[in-house]
Amino acid sequence: MARWSLWPLLRRPEAERGNLVNRKNVYLLFCVLGILIPYSQFVPWVLENGLHLGLLFRQLFANRISGFFGLDVLVSSVVLAGFVRTEGRRLGVRRLWLPILGLLTVGVSFALPVFLYLREGALEGTEATAKI
Repeated sequence: MARWSLWPLLRRPEAERGNLVNRKNVYLLFCVLGILIPYSQFVPWVLENGLHLGLLFRQLFANRISGFFGLDVLVSSVVLAGFVRTEGRRLGVRRLWLPILGLLTVGVSFALPVFLYLREGALEGTEATAKI
């Protein structure tokens, strides 16, 4: 079975690969997936149980393996918030509130691709001014 990957396309210069696939479009795709996939589990749970935070945390930490995943996501969220703040300021990324809002409302699966999308825009602006 043939394997398909975006990585070779992302590594090539944009002029070489054309405008078919660029990093910003891939990040937007990951933003959509980062909302749809987690919410496909969360929304039915909320419809069944309501927004009962005590039950949510009890079920999240019901056993060691789910606790492992829960804590991993919490640690990743703290690391991502720090990265967004420092890297965003360093590069002059605009709308840094958007990944933080995404982190609080959806999670890392949405906030990281949003930040990478915004960061890519800032990097494109930097490259354009460096060429002048």
